Amino acid sequence: MKSFNVPVHYRSPLISAIKQKRKGDDKMKKDFAPTILNIGSLQVVLARHFGFCYGVENAIEIAFKAVDENPGKRIFLLSEMIHNPGVNADLQALGIQFIMDTKGNMLMAWNELTPDDVVIIPAFGTTLELEQKLRELGINPTRYETTCPFVEKVWNRAEKIGDDGYTVVVHGKPNHEETRATFSHSKAHTPTVIVKDMEEAHLLGKYITGILPAEQFYGDFKGRFSVGFDICKDLERIGVVNQTTMLASETQAIADYLKDVILNHFQTPLDRTSDRFADTRDTLCYATNDNQSAVMGMLEQQADLALVIGGYNSSNTSHLVELCEAKLPTYFINDEQCLISADEIHHFDLHTHAEKTTPFYIPAVKQLGVMVTSGASCPDALVERVIERLAILTGNEDALTTLPAIWE
Repeated sequence: MKSFNVPVHYRSPLISAIKQKRKGDDKMKKDFAPTILNIGSLQVVLARHFGFCYGVENAIEIAFKAVDENPGKRIFLLSEMIHNPGVNADLQALGIQFIMDTKGNMLMAWNELTPDDVVIIPAFGTTLELEQKLRELGINPTRYETTCPFVEKVWNRAEKIGDDGYTVVVHGKPNHEETRATFSHSKAHTPTVIVKDMEEAHLLGKYITGILPAEQFYGDFKGRFSVGFDICKDLERIGVVNQTTMLASETQAIADYLKDVILNHFQTPLDRTSDRFADTRDTLCYATNDNQSAVMGMLEQQADLALVIGGYNSSNTSHLVELCEAKLPTYFINDEQCLISADEIHHFDLHTHAEKTTPFYIPAVKQLGVMVTSGASCPDALVERVIERLAILTGNEDALTTLPAIWE
């Protein structure tokens, strides 16, 4: 896989050495067992896969390249480059301005842009409508486009099955930039509807089978179906694609459920499945799969708590938190500064969608075990700093000097 020119301060000598060793020992990435770091009385259980993915590194390289190639010009990001506050802050420090926030709310007026300005498309991609808006302003939206290739793969797959006569069901968070972009690209080719979770998939199933009246669909899925969507005929042949950062197992469960519903309703034999349901398994992002599988492998070990590092608005990171929460106390943190002391931690609560401070998060044990992982937009340097901070707070600072020799 291609290597990218990413700023050195995002790198970590320790993490790079660990990843390189694991890659050499497991070229096919079949081993999801974690790496164990023994730091005095602290044991860190580090996930096999975590941190910057291909799409994120590609986006960062292009963004910094845009700055280098356009001295003196105004440079804008359509919205956040990736969901990591540190990386976005670095870009803003270079003079890059954001046109809108992550929900699509404008932070400036379109008429403030000129044809001489440079606009970077984020890694999540953007809608066809916004691309057209930029062209109307005399700005080329593809000059510095950082859209993740795996997101584009989803778009291409949606276009293909749409051209084959299937309606596309997008599993994603309706307000997420990537889902909005995928919905836009898909509906340009075929009827499209968004479901955010299994509950909504069950709801959609009731419209496929006619259990619920057709007219109710337009209220239940308001703002999440394409113009002209005909509930009476557009759910006869479907295919499921996803926002690439969703929980892979949930996407697969939704696809399996909708396939069963539609095959049973239309009494379609299994050998004629493709008459009603398109195979779209290949739209699941490799990094999402690897990171989630690595967390499941990590959770087979024993530990006292888990730390998941990443931006609080990061979808892929939030799903890693959900997986960990099912087994042990889990804290979703931005960076090492969230570890205020050995007695207090500042973190994000997925259930209340608010930041909070929790006391006594480190239990009084002789040998402390902490699971650590991070989202796909989190620099490795951040992970190393969190590990160092843990060692300091637990009185194991001296053991850090021998760390390269004691990881397994």
